[in-house]
Amino acid sequence: MSRRPHPIDRRIARRRFLAGCVGLSAAALLPAGRILAAAPAEGLRIQRLAWAGIRLQLPGATLFIDPLINPEAWGPALKDKLIPVGDAVGDTYVLITHAHPDHFDAMAVAQALSQGGALVHPAGTNPLPLPENARARPSAPWEPQLLGDFTATPVPASDGYGDPQVSWVVSAGGRRIFHAGDTLWHGHWWRIGRQFGPFDAVFLPINGARFGWRKPISGLPGVLTPEQAVAAATILGARRLVPIHYGVSGLAEYVEVDDPIGRLRKAARDTPIDIHPMAPGAWLD
Repeated sequence: MSRRPHPIDRRIARRRFLAGCVGLSAAALLPAGRILAAAPAEGLRIQRLAWAGIRLQLPGATLFIDPLINPEAWGPALKDKLIPVGDAVGDTYVLITHAHPDHFDAMAVAQALSQGGALVHPAGTNPLPLPENARARPSAPWEPQLLGDFTATPVPASDGYGDPQVSWVVSAGGRRIFHAGDTLWHGHWWRIGRQFGPFDAVFLPINGARFGWRKPISGLPGVLTPEQAVAAATILGARRLVPIHYGVSGLAEYVEVDDPIGRLRKAARDTPIDIHPMAPGAWLD
């Protein structure tokens, strides 16, 4: 004959159930809130695209950040080879750091999401047009986005024009990477490093560009300089720094620092950080 549970027994069972739920939630986070991938994955590979773009490739899923294929974005000023993005494998996601046309390239987004997928963008931006088969996913800073086998978290960045911008922390395949868009120096590096670091690789802008389009002209860099990129990578606990967002020349209103790669190597000379320049199209395993 079955016995009806005593109220104390029911309370104990409920506590055990809630403790199990907490344990499952904690398993998704490392100490200090470090976020793991949403599901186990193997074989993460990363391809550098033109300008600031990268592709993160898993066996059954693809994630792009700031892909660029439109030759009109920079015209002849950018010498990078433009890498097609229409060959995505599996579930596909495109993340953008902000809505400037060299980071939100509608042509690249349409090509990457031609078979469907999600355009994940900072909350407060409205990147249009959206491909017919795709869905938009606005994302607030510090809120993890579970994207299949990827976990992507937008974190604060500082745009040279003051427009909304984020950087992205992405975990997948047992690796964690950071993509900074075209941010300039800011005070959030320490919190990002404490919460998510160390990173297997960070993709940082290095051209220290000075803009002449906004008046009056500041004369100050609106993008990380090579030295600032090394300082940011150090704070983030980066093992490897892959430079992005450099290589524009011949524009009077947009002037990069001289020899950004040489300055980057010099700044990192006394650090353990591996400086790893990649040509557009090259893969990092």
